[in-house]
Amino acid sequence: MNWLLLMCLVLLWGTSFMFTAIAVDTFSPLGIVAVRVALGAVVLTLAAIAKGIRIPLQPGAWAAFFLLGAVGNLLPFYLITWGQQTIDSGMTGVIMAVMPLITMLLAHYHIPGEDLNRYKLGGFALGMTGIVLLLGPVLNDGTREMLSAIAVFVAACSYAVNTILVRLLPRHHPLAAGAGMLIASSIIAVPTWLNQSFPPTVVTTQSVAVLVWLGVGPTGIATLIYFTVIARAGPTFLSTINYLIPAVAYFTGAWLLSEPVSTHSLVALCIILCGIGLTRYRA
Repeated sequence: MNWLLLMCLVLLWGTSFMFTAIAVDTFSPLGIVAVRVALGAVVLTLAAIAKGIRIPLQPGAWAAFFLLGAVGNLLPFYLITWGQQTIDSGMTGVIMAVMPLITMLLAHYHIPGEDLNRYKLGGFALGMTGIVLLLGPVLNDGTREMLSAIAVFVAACSYAVNTILVRLLPRHHPLAAGAGMLIASSIIAVPTWLNQSFPPTVVTTQSVAVLVWLGVGPTGIATLIYFTVIARAGPTFLSTINYLIPAVAYFTGAWLLSEPVSTHSLVALCIILCGIGLTRYRA
C-alpha cells in the first residue's frame, strides 16, 4: 500500500509540470497560482473537517502559515509557472531535482544533527555539475530562457528554505498546517489576481480542466497523500520521490507534449540523481 501511495504521489507531482505547460498557454502565471492554491485549500480544509482536525486560530500560528505559504507555495509556484512560459516542462522537472541538495546544505547550518560529510559534499558537487551541464545550452539561447531557468532554480531553493522553516517553526498537525498554508496563500494570491487586468484570451474546456486539476490533484490530493505516506512509512521512505519525480517530469513532457529529448539533458539528469544518491550513502 505504501508503494502504491508513493507512486500516486510521484505521478501527481511529476506530471504537474506537464499540466502547467498546458495551462500557461491560456492563463497568466498569477491566475494559475491563485486558482491552484485556492482549490488546494478547499481540498485540505474539507479533509481536515472530515478527520475532525481543527486548524489553529492563534495569531502566531497564522503568522507561520503566511510565511510558509509565501515561501513554500506562492513564490515557487509563481516562479515555476513563469519559467514554463519559455522552457520545457521536462527541463523544469530536472532543475527542481536539486531541491534536496539545497535542503541538505541549509540543514547543515540550521538543523542540529544534520552535519555535512564527504558523501554529502560530493553528492552536492555532483548534482551542481549536472545542473551546469543541463543549463549550459539554455544560457546561450537568450536572456528570457536564461531568466526562466534561473527562476525555476530559485523556486527549488525556495522549497528547500520552506523545508527548513517547517522544522524550525512551532509544530502543528500536518493536515492543519497544510490547510492553513494554502488558505494563507489564497488570501494573498486570489485578491491580487482578481485586481489585475485580464487580456483577451481564448479559454477552452481543456485549459479550464487542466487548471482545476492542478489545484485539486498536484496541490490538494497530493498533499493528503504526502502526509499519509509520512505517517505510514516515514520520511526516509518518502525521500525516494526525489529520484522519481524528475524522471517522470522529463519523460511525460517528451511523450505527451513532444518536447525534445537530448543526450546532454539525459546525462545531466543521471548526474543529478547520482548526486542525490551519493548524499544518501551511509545515511
